[in-house]
Amino acid sequence: MKKDAARNNHKVDGVALGLSNRLFFRLYQCANMMHKTGTKALEPHGVTTQQWAILGALTRPAFEHGVAVGDLAAYLLVSRQNLAGVLSRLEAQGHIVRTVAESDNRSRLIKLTDAGRTLWAEEMRPRIDDYYAAALDGFSTDDRIHAIHYLDKLLRNLAALDPEPEH
Repeated sequence: MKKDAARNNHKVDGVALGLSNRLFFRLYQCANMMHKTGTKALEPHGVTTQQWAILGALTRPAFEHGVAVGDLAAYLLVSRQNLAGVLSRLEAQGHIVRTVAESDNRSRLIKLTDAGRTLWAEEMRPRIDDYYAAALDGFSTDDRIHAIHYLDKLLRNLAALDPEPEH
């Protein structure tokens, strides 16, 4: 009941509505600029921001021995369908491989190849580190912690609005 009242108050409050609109528009702009500038930063390696996210996810210790497509989709908050094409391109480039899960012959796991791991660690990581430094220029450690906190809070609220997650 409190949430409904709070929502109704936001609908009436023009200032809050205007701020909300500006906030979401800024997020939209940031996402577009991240895609544009991130792809440009990794252009020499022929890697898109979507591929960057997948390769980065696959370097996580939890995914070191492979991850099911559904689990990877859930981690990245994308649909399996959106992931399929990108995975196919990464596989064709020799950066990932689909393997049979040891625990279940019917299950396929995605994991980095040695070439993919080398691409990530030796070629992409230095460029990504430079990209982060430039993109976060002027952000203190506290600024970064606060940004993560607020984005996590927004992500939880957005997830609560999704009655049927695609993953």
